[in-house]
Amino acid sequence: MKKIIAALSVAILLTACKGVLDLTPTSSVSSRTMWESTENAEYSVNYLFTFFWNYNAWPTQLGLTEALTDELKYTSYNFNAMAYIPSYISYGGTTVTAQTYDVYLGKWGSLYTNIRETNEALSYLYSYGQMSGEDKTRLAAEIRLVRGFLYFELVKRYKDVIIYDEHLENISKDMALSTEEAAWDFVQADLDFAAANLPVRSAAKGRMDRGMAYGLLTRAMLYAKRYDAVLAAADKVTELGYSLEPSYADAIAKPLASGNNEAILQYTFDYSKGITHSFDATYTPGGDFAVNDMKGGASAVPTQEMVESYELATGGFPDWSRWHSSSTVAPPYEQLEPRFQASILYNGCQWKDRTLEPYVGGTDGWAAWKTDKEPKGRTVTGYYLRKNVDENFDVTSSGGAHPFTFLRYAEVLLNRAEACYRLDDPVGANAGVRAVRGRVGLPYTDKGGDALWKAIVQERKVELAFEGQRYWDLRRWEVADKDYPEGLSGYQQHGLKIEQEGTMFRYSYVSVDDQDRSFTPRLYRFPIPESELSSNSKVEQYDEWK
Repeated sequence: MKKIIAALSVAILLTACKGVLDLTPTSSVSSRTMWESTENAEYSVNYLFTFFWNYNAWPTQLGLTEALTDELKYTSYNFNAMAYIPSYISYGGTTVTAQTYDVYLGKWGSLYTNIRETNEALSYLYSYGQMSGEDKTRLAAEIRLVRGFLYFELVKRYKDVIIYDEHLENISKDMALSTEEAAWDFVQADLDFAAANLPVRSAAKGRMDRGMAYGLLTRAMLYAKRYDAVLAAADKVTELGYSLEPSYADAIAKPLASGNNEAILQYTFDYSKGITHSFDATYTPGGDFAVNDMKGGASAVPTQEMVESYELATGGFPDWSRWHSSSTVAPPYEQLEPRFQASILYNGCQWKDRTLEPYVGGTDGWAAWKTDKEPKGRTVTGYYLRKNVDENFDVTSSGGAHPFTFLRYAEVLLNRAEACYRLDDPVGANAGVRAVRGRVGLPYTDKGGDALWKAIVQERKVELAFEGQRYWDLRRWEVADKDYPEGLSGYQQHGLKIEQEGTMFRYSYVSVDDQDRSFTPRLYRFPIPESELSSNSKVEQYDEWK
């Protein structure tokens, strides 16, 4: 059986590498064999589960979308993905072509390849499945949950898209675009079916469960502006017993097996079985490598703008103007709220039984943006990423194994708060914001109107920092083209250059950009790739990209 699965996986992967929509079925192994029994069908569906990891861990070809916002800066000046390309894309301007945006931001080809695979899976399940009706319905719900997620990722990028379903006989080379509304109908129908037919987590035995479907509904329906559907799904998540973890750090890193009641969709790994990831090796502080006579890590680091987004632990924001020039006074890092402490590493904090040294000549080190083209683990902002980085990671090992939480109850609460605001329910909106702030001990006074909206935006930025949400939030709100801090235009990212002077440190404010950033309004949807335009006679490029 394992050989059959391996053969099928190879066939699928070879097809996926083409990068364009290929409608040829990948049935080199008998589809009947693969889908007759529950056991075999579950093996097949397991492959589809990997799509959640793929589009969360690699949302774009350039790297994490946080680097397209004020949250994160890739450190290398080499003209590559996860290096200078994120900055180049963020600068915008006429030199960035539609093809460049497609290559580095778009996912048209890979999403449609994966959609085809889910449609084939659903078709084969219905055609060849000999399992009980209960198992067949559950497996169909798992597949439709994956398909709903894939179409959500597609529609949030492109809006008007081509809809394919499990009726493979209806697929042709030339297919027209749907309306955005029809696409959201399709997403909602898949996620509704999954929610109605998947088991609760305690009965799912590690497979997809009902909470995942309802949680994804709250996210997708915000984009669709179907706010009543957001509320209904969020209330279902609450009824299923999810709750905030007492510790913010645990909400992200605590494994489901250890009782994380906030995590709704979490990927787990196992070092002993060789099931690992490269996130730690990519983003861990450079000093972790240096103490082992190695160089590496810190491909991207948090910005000063993100640091200044955090409040004091007692509420309210510190005055950062002193550090917008040069000062030997230590910044108020230790006075900032728990979410900062759990998300960002700073000069003098404790990490892996040592004191972090992100200063010139320090163990972790500092590098000048642009001048030092290959920082090799040194920070260009004075900070390192802590969130999602495993403090127990051994840089001499082959990979990391700490879990990744891609959807959690705090987001559901904020999704519900936003939906309440849109439906003119300030009581419900304030309740969600208060609950999220209350977990980290921050005070909150009920608000209305513009002040309430700003509170929701602030909480989404800080609570969900480095979780892949901010760039997409600013796009869907259609404020990304506005000037900073409301949008992503007319500003530069900054950091602090830290130099040791005797027993003190000097903190100097430095830009880590070549020019002001600029978000072009065309990017409220990505361009259709040329491969689709040249092969599908019923599709034309979106007006804004012609």
